[in-house]
Amino acid sequence: MDIKEIQNLIKFVAKSGASEVKLEMEDIKITIKTGSEKTETTIVQAAPMATAPQAAAPAPQAAAPQAAAPVKVESDDSKYITVKSPIIGTFYRKPSPDKPSFVEVGSDINVGDTVCVIEAMKLFNEIESEVSGKIVKVLVDDSSPVEFDQPLFLVDPS
Repeated sequence: MDIKEIQNLIKFVAKSGASEVKLEMEDIKITIKTGSEKTETTIVQAAPMATAPQAAAPAPQAAAPQAAAPVKVESDDSKYITVKSPIIGTFYRKPSPDKPSFVEVGSDINVGDTVCVIEAMKLFNEIESEVSGKIVKVLVDDSSPVEFDQPLFLVDPS
């Protein structure tokens, strides 16, 4: 099951009005709980079984989303778009400690540009922008843990 199917399932459950849905397949368990204004999703994936370290396959987490979903911010920054974290992990602004940051405040970005890296289960996932514009604010410190859907950047689309 890929990320698009999971996102479509979450949208379907939210629209259906169901309070909780559990889906169990061979290698994945998904629980979606909806409340008054918040939808909570829990995804558990079984790690592939391997007899020798050389035979270990990449974890299913490798198919993590590559782009953060832009969402409008409803505060005094309402003209900006928020780039949010698509996964839980550790946020890094640089590809490696000796390299420059992917983006800085004032940087112009285009759709598909890498804005950061999030490490999850020893896999480094490049997060690409789904919007074009200028970085107005970086909302997370480098090497900080981030949650799913946590705001990372404010982007001025104009």
